Amino acid sequence: MATRIKENILVTGGGGFLGKAIVKQLVETGENVRSFSRSFYPELESMGVSQIQGDISDKKAVEQASRDIKIIFHVAAKPGIWGNYNDYYKTNVTGTENVISACNKHNVEKLIYTGSPSVVFNGTDMEGVDESAPYPERFHAHYPKTKAIAEQLVVNAATDTLRTITLRPHLIWGPGDNHLVPRIIAKAEQLKIVGNGKNLVDTIYIDNAANAHILAAKKLDENPDISGNVYFISQGEPVLLWDMINAILKASGRDPVKKSIPKIAAWLIGAACEFFYKILNINVEPPMTRFVAEELSTSHWFDISAAVRDLGYSPQVSTKEGLRRLEEWLKKSVYK
Repeated sequence: MATRIKENILVTGGGGFLGKAIVKQLVETGENVRSFSRSFYPELESMGVSQIQGDISDKKAVEQASRDIKIIFHVAAKPGIWGNYNDYYKTNVTGTENVISACNKHNVEKLIYTGSPSVVFNGTDMEGVDESAPYPERFHAHYPKTKAIAEQLVVNAATDTLRTITLRPHLIWGPGDNHLVPRIIAKAEQLKIVGNGKNLVDTIYIDNAANAHILAAKKLDENPDISGNVYFISQGEPVLLWDMINAILKASGRDPVKKSIPKIAAWLIGAACEFFYKILNINVEPPMTRFVAEELSTSHWFDISAAVRDLGYSPQVSTKEGLRRLEEWLKKSVYK
């Protein structure tokens, strides 16, 4: 568990999956925490967390929430693989601009930003890649494109008075998950292995991801020279993607995925779906996209040695233990 930071702290997206986990760990160490989210969350109230409701794209609302704050964990974002680009830009880019502006206006000392490894994903296998990997020339989804823009804003915002760190957690999962695990369970009967099923990927258990954020804030005090840095964080042990998906399905009491489809077939189906969904102005997510076909068929795991060295990060909860905890949670959840 992270040691106490002893500052007034704001978590944007504090009611979300990762945001709530960060809030919980901070509260457990006695921190004074404030959450900024669009909705009110009784669970946060039960923890004694003050809450401010607002939209991250509303500059005045973000400034109000940041008053008297010394550390901001900027977790709020619009995830997903489909939708209007302006919606992604408004939340992921404009929202980050607003947070940085509020930091400068209210003399916030530290900004820990939740990025994504997808910002460097180029559609091919990425094995043991470190933070020197460049952004791709083209993005096949609005989420990684806007997160890449926001990440650059945070890196460039680092000054002598505002210290920043960007973390890139990959495929966060665990109890309380309202995105990845429910998505896998909902599509259980339609899922097919894309490609040969031998692609290795990184994941990260929710408590490990939250702990990495708190470590980043703490280490900025000890070593200001790491300000402006970007770090991959994960379980530190890549796994076969489809083994992990099947482990999640098993935890939910469902059968494993056995059918498969060639990568090129899935990619062509994705391209066709994107074309027709755009032409017909369909807002719901297509059954396949080029980005998803590439994500499901390629290896993408990352070198976390920089986070280990600079942040003192190491995954405290193993994948095996995390899956056990996930199964226990799923037995009591609406996704069972």
